[in-house]
Amino acid sequence: MPMNPAPRIRPVAAADLAAWRPLWDGYNAFYGRHGDTALAEEVSRTTWSRFLDPAEPVHALVAEHEGRLLGLAHFLFHRSTTQLGLSCYLQDLFTAPDARGRGVGHALIEAVYRRAGEAGSPRVYWQTHETNGSAMRLYDQVAERSGFVVYRKLL
Repeated sequence: MPMNPAPRIRPVAAADLAAWRPLWDGYNAFYGRHGDTALAEEVSRTTWSRFLDPAEPVHALVAEHEGRLLGLAHFLFHRSTTQLGLSCYLQDLFTAPDARGRGVGHALIEAVYRRAGEAGSPRVYWQTHETNGSAMRLYDQVAERSGFVVYRKLL
C-alpha cells in the first residue's frame, strides 16, 4: 500500500548524516558488507563528502516522510562510448525495511529519472543481485532488463 502522503524526495543535506548513516549501513549489510567484509570507514566518510561537493559527479537523494528518512538513492553521471549524452548509473537504492512496499523505492527511482532527464542523460541503468527478487519485481515495472551479465575481478 503506497504511503499517504507520498514521501518527499530531495537531495541529501549535510544535516542528514546521522539519519542517512543507518540506511547506508543497512544497504551495505543487505549486500553482505558487514563484519569482516565491512566497508572501511574512510570509504563511507569519503562517499558522504562527495555527495556534498558540487564538483563531484556523485549525487544522493533521500526519501523523507514525517521528518524521518526512509530511503536513499545514490547515482552518478559518466561518459559513454556509445552515446553523446552522459549515462546515469543508479548505484545504490535502499529503503528502510519497515517502509518497503509503500512506494518509497519507486519514488526514488522516478526522482533519479527526473534528475537524469534534467541533466540531458538519455539513459538510467542499474544492477542488482539475482537473489533480490522483491526489488526485481519493482524494477520490472519501471525499467526493462538489458540482458547483460556483469563480470568483475577484484584487484
